[in-house]
Amino acid sequence: MLEALKEAKEAFEEDEVPVGAVIVSQKRIIAKAHNQIERLKDPTAHAEMIAITQAASTLGSKWLNDASIYVTIEPCSMCAGALVLARIKNIVYGAQDPKTGACGSVVNIVNHKKLNHRITVEKGILEKECGYLLKEFFKKKRDRQ
Repeated sequence: MLEALKEAKEAFEEDEVPVGAVIVSQKRIIAKAHNQIERLKDPTAHAEMIAITQAASTLGSKWLNDASIYVTIEPCSMCAGALVLARIKNIVYGAQDPKTGACGSVVNIVNHKKLNHRITVEKGILEKECGYLLKEFFKKKRDRQ
């Protein structure tokens, strides 16, 4: 999670919403990413989506069966859906997202009964640090306005 937090800090410095994601397989990092929505002018350029693409490329497979993703905030519905489709094994996240969280906060896509894959979820890892970075980012944005 510390590596994901480093990625989130990089996003913060780039004036992106500070979300970082790291994917681990067989005890090694196979992908690292942070939000790049503003830079790429792409609403799908979430940290998780970029990390999924990197991990699949690294493994040479569309399936991330034995991998875990560490992300600083609870994945949204787009990212949760992509993680289900990639068949990732575990999601470990820091701060909950009461507005768009799709791992139980608003909806629970990653453990939906009708989908063919379920993901183990662990939440609250470095929650204060992850949440603080997000709060500071949005406070800074409000102060500018």
